[in-house]
Amino acid sequence: MVDVMLRLVDKATLGRLLEMPLSRLVSGFETGAFRDLRPESDPRYHRGFDVDLEGDFLEWIDKADGLDLGAPLADQDISVKSQCVALLLLAEWSVSAEWRCWDGRLFLYVEPILGGRIESVTEFLSADLWHRFSAAISASDRESYSESVILDWMARREDLDETLDPSQDPRILPTMESHKSLTESLFDFLEMARTEANALLIGREFLSADSWVLGGQTLGERAGVSE
Repeated sequence: MVDVMLRLVDKATLGRLLEMPLSRLVSGFETGAFRDLRPESDPRYHRGFDVDLEGDFLEWIDKADGLDLGAPLADQDISVKSQCVALLLLAEWSVSAEWRCWDGRLFLYVEPILGGRIESVTEFLSADLWHRFSAAISASDRESYSESVILDWMARREDLDETLDPSQDPRILPTMESHKSLTESLFDFLEMARTEANALLIGREFLSADSWVLGGQTLGERAGVSE
C-alpha cells in the first residue's frame, strides 16, 4: 500500500511565488527569507519542513539546464516534466496542512458516503471524486461521519466472518481508534479545503510531479498551458 496525500495550498502564496523571477526565489530560499511568506501551519496536521523544501528547490535549480534566472517559472524554456518538479515544490511551500492515508483504507472512508464502489485506487487522484465526497460529508458532522465509517467497517468484517472481539484480536481497538482519528481529521481537512483561499493538491507516494492534481488540473496540464 502507498499513501494518498491531500494538501491545502494557499492560492495567494503560490501565486506570489509563481510571479517571481527564479533569481528572487533562489535568494529567498538560500537565505530563509521566504519563511515568513509561508501560510501559517495548522498544528493538527503535518506539512513539509522549510529546510527540506528549500534544499529541494535549490537542487532543482542546480540540475536544470537552460534556465533564465531573470524570468518566472512559467516563462522557462524547459521540459514540462522539469517545470512540474519545480511547480510541485512551490505548491508544497504554499501548503498549510497535509492529510495522508493508506490507499487501501480510503475505500472504507469514501465508499459508504458516495454510495458506490470505487474500482481503483487511481480514482483517489480525481479532483471530482474529492469534490463530490466533500459535498456529501458537508451535510453531516464530524462525529456522525466517523461513526458511519466505523459501523461500515464492522459490518464488512462480519461479512468476512472476522471477529470483532478484542480478546480474540488485540488489533481491533487500536484499528478502531485509528479509523476514528483519521476520519475526524479528514472531515476537518475537507472543511478547510472548501474555503475560497485554498486549492486542493492531490497525489500519492512515488507519483511523478506532472501527475499531481492541483485545483482540478494535473501539474502537467498546467505547465503545458503555460508553454
